[in-house]
Amino acid sequence: QVQLVESGGGSVQAGGSLRLSCAASGTRFSINSMAWYRQAPGKQRELVAEILRGGSTHYADFVKGRFTISRDNAKSTVHLQMNELKPEDTAVYYCSVITSSQLWGPGTQVTVSS
Repeated sequence: QVQLVESGGGSVQAGGSLRLSCAASGTRFSINSMAWYRQAPGKQRELVAEILRGGSTHYADFVKGRFTISRDNAKSTVHLQMNELKPEDTAVYYCSVITSSQLWGPGTQVTVSS
């Protein structure tokens, strides 16, 4: 059974930094895409950043220059370094991987106060 375990969420003041991590285990398939999504109260879930197995990355416009996604294929982990955090970054952040299907972690809360 595939499990995604997220860590690193928390509360921080505007301008601060947090680093999210997600470890995938139990998959029999190669992980192609690893990504972070977020969902703020009353809003739809949206893609924050994605990284493919070969290292190609894609960022949402609202995080470009502030967030960096990285992965370790050998450890099946993905990280999101979040700098210059803003109150509007407050959301539940979800790790997602695509193997034979798209899988989701339980989410981790990120709260940015002004």
